[in-house]
Amino acid sequence: MPLATVNARIAPVAGMDVLSRNEVKRLRDASQGGLHALLRRCALAVLTSGSENDDALGIFENYPDFDIQVLQQDRGIKLELTSAPARAFVDGRIIRGINELLFAVVRDIAYVATQIDAGRFQLDDSHGITHAVFEILRNARVLRPNVEPNLAVCWGGHSISLLEYDYTKKVGYELGLRGFDICTGCGPGAMKGPMKGATIAHAKQRMRSKRYIGITEPGIIAAESPNAIVNNLVIMPDIEKRLEAFVRTGHGIIVFPGGVGTAEEILYLLGILLHPDNAGIPFPLIFSGPRESAAYFEQIDAFLKLALGDDVAQRYRVVVGDPPETARLMAKGVDKVRTYRIDNKDAFFFNWALTVEHAFQQPFRPTHANMAALNLHREQPRHLFAADLRRAFSGIVAGNVKEEGLREIATKGPFEIDGDPQIMRALDKLLASFVAQQRMKLPGSAYVPCYRVKT
Repeated sequence: MPLATVNARIAPVAGMDVLSRNEVKRLRDASQGGLHALLRRCALAVLTSGSENDDALGIFENYPDFDIQVLQQDRGIKLELTSAPARAFVDGRIIRGINELLFAVVRDIAYVATQIDAGRFQLDDSHGITHAVFEILRNARVLRPNVEPNLAVCWGGHSISLLEYDYTKKVGYELGLRGFDICTGCGPGAMKGPMKGATIAHAKQRMRSKRYIGITEPGIIAAESPNAIVNNLVIMPDIEKRLEAFVRTGHGIIVFPGGVGTAEEILYLLGILLHPDNAGIPFPLIFSGPRESAAYFEQIDAFLKLALGDDVAQRYRVVVGDPPETARLMAKGVDKVRTYRIDNKDAFFFNWALTVEHAFQQPFRPTHANMAALNLHREQPRHLFAADLRRAFSGIVAGNVKEEGLREIATKGPFEIDGDPQIMRALDKLLASFVAQQRMKLPGSAYVPCYRVKT
């Protein structure tokens, strides 16, 4: 049965910077070098917010006739939607929050393309990439001066149990009572729960204008459509800049149960924190979940210690079954962050002091050749080993849900992952547990692994 669709022409409701004629032309350009395909993909993801589907290809199969065009008007711009999902409308009018997120998509795609074309982003070195991340976040109005450190980043899986989801809401509630804003990857599951809990707590505390920041990237947005609570959406150019945006803006991170994407995020952050230059920089990192998920964190903890050494556990705390304690630890950790930033004259709104090496910033394209070439051996600095382990998990994420990865797997079969035999056996066991616990994809269909670990 065909899904209901709507044709509409909409104007921004929350203010939108004007676009140049060249930017509008690029956004309408459907050729290989144009931005229309990217705009269409991200816009459709926003319009299907709340969809219980993480198939990046399936979303376009459901709405094959969908199109979006940017129109230059005498008073600004409008968006013309053709065969758009009817779920995004109420009585013929687009939902206000979805309207805001749609124009955020236009803003970020146009801005990044313009800056790159003009040579304003220096993406060949670490310093330039960090400044590009800063500029994109500033343009999206995420960076706010004169605000005390209060941004809790929450990571975790989009495919989690109802019990785990309810737990993320409870932690979000405790964070909200303590005045924290929430930042997540903007999708469902552990990305939505903390925001939902925090909204209730903010209302109880009569806190208005609180922020629910969602940071995503084009490769993942179709599989993890922005949830309805996000009120500040940012689309970074790739997963590496997305991850750097989290650690530069956040004042602490809570990790809930998840799958390979969550493991990728953990390895990214720990790889950075293990760099010698970052040894003295406070950065609260808490793994938290219900008591029923204790085994999940035991597996993660064991794998991290095996791969990166027992002392890696000094960089994180594990809290099971205690949302108030999770929030209290985050508040104490952020107090230390505040003191450190003041003492070192670092900004509250952007963590300039953190060293992020180029190995953590280079975009990784998940091809069979690149996955096979990963150096997954321990005879190298720990933070660099963590960087390649992160890439291995990133490739699996792509093979599970990203359009590019799905096509690669469909054409050439599973990725092959090889490395230190002991690490590979532990990795294979960890991934098998993710499959058994239905953490790879949303429930509903049998999971076919996109990888093969050589053990």
